[in-house]
Order: sequence, then structure tokens, then C-alpha cells
Amino acid sequence: MDIIGFFQNNYERTLLLTWEHVWIVALSVFLATLIGVPIGIAITRNQKAAAKVINSANVLMTTPSIALFGLMLPILAVFGFGLGKVPAVIALVLYSQLPIIRNTYIAIKNVPPELIDAGKGLGMSSWRRLREIEIPLAIPVIIAGLRTAAVMNIGIAAIAAYIGAGGLGVFIQQGIARVYDEMIIGGAIMVSLLAILVDAGMALLERLVTSKGIKLEKALKS
Repeated sequence: MDIIGFFQNNYERTLLLTWEHVWIVALSVFLATLIGVPIGIAITRNQKAAAKVINSANVLMTTPSIALFGLMLPILAVFGFGLGKVPAVIALVLYSQLPIIRNTYIAIKNVPPELIDAGKGLGMSSWRRLREIEIPLAIPVIIAGLRTAAVMNIGIAAIAAYIGAGGLGVFIQQGIARVYDEMIIGGAIMVSLLAILVDAGMALLERLVTSKGIKLEKALKS
């Protein structure tokens, strides 16, 4: 059976597994954003804390996904969540922290000092400067971090099939177990296509939220 034939015979299952994969990745990136962006903003006020937080996120990123799933299994099993989507989402949230925290930190730190001084001159409080000057200018770089996290998580989520999380990794897992080449290739193709689509969508969003002034500045520099 060729790849096209495989997809024709597994059309509904492919859609279901794709939806599961998208749901796991979307939820993990959403939760990671709620955690990572505030942390990235907070550490801009303390250089020592920034180094420790970013180094910790770096350690999490370098931990092999299978090892992290294995470490989480006995801990979450106590609460009845040793296998399935819960440990997968938690692991993906942890993996997402480095690009999100680092990009948020860099984006806020790179806001031109003269704009910060102008805000101070206008009598803006720290919170108002953050809300009206720093975050709007930092959004494109923050979204770039979310883009990296989302694409990375699509690949890692495929491995989460081995702990019963579902998603497109099921095709790869079952294909390897059955020595079924078309199933393995089909799963790999769908994961790759999903990563390409998400990357393109996030790139478009990044361009849309970039202010005309920043685009003009980049054009002049180039």
C-alpha cells in the first residue's frame, strides 16, 4: 500500500489524531505563555535572577523528553495522571519555558532607553510604561518565542504517544511496532506538515503585530 492509499483508508483517524495533536500543543503553549511571559518580564528587573531563571529553563530544555516523561510518571501517578495527556501537557509547558522567557526578557531589555526616559518624563508609572511602551514594542519578539515553542512542541508531542497522550505520534509508534512503513511515513508527514503550517501562521502573526515604525527601522538598517 502506498502513502496516498494509507491516508485514504485512514482519513477519519488521521483527522482525529491531528486534532488531538493540535489540542495538546495549543493548550501547552497557552499555559506556557501564561507562565513564561510574566516571568520574562519580572526578571528584567533583576540581572542575577534572570541568569538563574534562564539557566534553569536551559536545563529543562536539554533534558531528553523520554527521560522527563519517565521522571514525571511516578510523581503524577500518585494523583492518577501517570499516563495520558496530563503529563504530556506538563512536559511541553516545561519545554516551552526557555524560548518564551528568553525572548520576553530580551524583548523588554532591548526597548530603546530614550523611549523609557520619555515615559518617565511624561510622569508614567512603571506599570503604565510597561503596558503602553515596553510590551507593545516587545510583542513581535515575544511572538517569535511562542513560534519557536509551538513548532518545537509539535515534534516533542509526537513522542508523547508513548505515554498514551494520543496525537499523530500514534501512527509512528504503532507503525514501528508493526513494521508498517506507510504508517510511520504517514505520521512523520503529518507532523511535518503541521509544523510547517503552524510556523507559517505564527510568522504571519509576528508580521501583523509588528508596528510600521519597527518595520521601517529594519528596512532602513538593511
